[in-house]
Amino acid sequence: MKLFKSLLVAPATLGLLAPLSVTANEMNFTDVSGYTETAEVESISDFDAAKELAVTNSRVDGLEARFNDFEAGAFSETTTAAFSADFAVGSEDGTDAGDSVQATYGFQIDLNTSFTGEDSLDISLDAGNGGGGLAELDQNSTSDAVQVDGVSYTFPLAGATVFVGDNTDGSAVYNTACVYGGPSNNLDDCGNGTSSLGSGSGTAAGASYEFENGFTVAVGYTGAGSSTSGLMTTEGLDQIGTQFSYATDSYGASLSLAKVDVTTDDERKYYGLNGYFVPSDVGPVPSISVGYEISEAQGLADTTQWFVGLQWDEAGPGTFGVAAGSVGASAGNEDSSSPKYDPDLVMYEAFYDYPVNDGMTITPLIYSKETGVFSDDKTGYMIKTSFSF
Repeated sequence: MKLFKSLLVAPATLGLLAPLSVTANEMNFTDVSGYTETAEVESISDFDAAKELAVTNSRVDGLEARFNDFEAGAFSETTTAAFSADFAVGSEDGTDAGDSVQATYGFQIDLNTSFTGEDSLDISLDAGNGGGGLAELDQNSTSDAVQVDGVSYTFPLAGATVFVGDNTDGSAVYNTACVYGGPSNNLDDCGNGTSSLGSGSGTAAGASYEFENGFTVAVGYTGAGSSTSGLMTTEGLDQIGTQFSYATDSYGASLSLAKVDVTTDDERKYYGLNGYFVPSDVGPVPSISVGYEISEAQGLADTTQWFVGLQWDEAGPGTFGVAAGSVGASAGNEDSSSPKYDPDLVMYEAFYDYPVNDGMTITPLIYSKETGVFSDDKTGYMIKTSFSF
């Protein structure tokens, strides 16, 4: 707009700089008076250059304001977009690809719009070719196609925070007590696999209410809204849960309960307990996160899942973490002579987040994952470079 404004002001300025040797008889005073908003100019001494430039500037400013209004209306002022891209290189032995080096990428766009200043409409778009031997990095696996990963709307209601959405977790407003931030797909749920309704698909809704003393209570629901079975019907497979949590800067705990339909006739109940401790002073003592989940079902085997994670948030310029936990929910048979015997499988990992700058982070990851008595354990070495802008 500055260039446009200059082009309009330039002719008036050049006219004032013309040779002053021209006589009054040679000037067209009718044209001059038409240019100005003041009274008709009767002599050259009546022409006020500063005043005429001020009039021109005001007209250009008005035109510029109209253009700005048009630009603002073309895209909501309350809409923001966040972009992220991940590139990964690594290998995992024991896979179909052997121990060959593989490379994948993931890309994500998060759009956010607020209509009242207190609500939020969120849409996530994903693309990538993740998976294969680098599945532990949990990158987008869309075969390079852009897909909608989730749509949700969050708003306040009677002091509570309420959300509805699709293709998102029913636990979107949960506050699970965990401060561990490892990059692996298996251990990033802190041992709270299903009791937190983390399926990430179907129609979802939930609400949370935070009390002033640090306590929060939340409920969540996930159902197959796009199927012919419908929501909350005997033919549909629904997930419903609740969570009670308490959080401070130094410690916190949460209890998650869920009922998940396994089939139209059977359901499984989950009980998840999580907690964390963060030292008050930065030093050799890391933050500690733990999680334990059990489930039970009529006529089906019970399952258990556990997790322990240690994290040093200021390990040099970055963050260092180590963790161990179950490889998913384990349903072991106590009779080791049975061919179905499957011990509690364990995964170990170590990672380091190194922030190169405000928008770029490099994360090396090494892990070992047990796969059972009938197959070899897997060991993975990966490096992920993440960009956010």
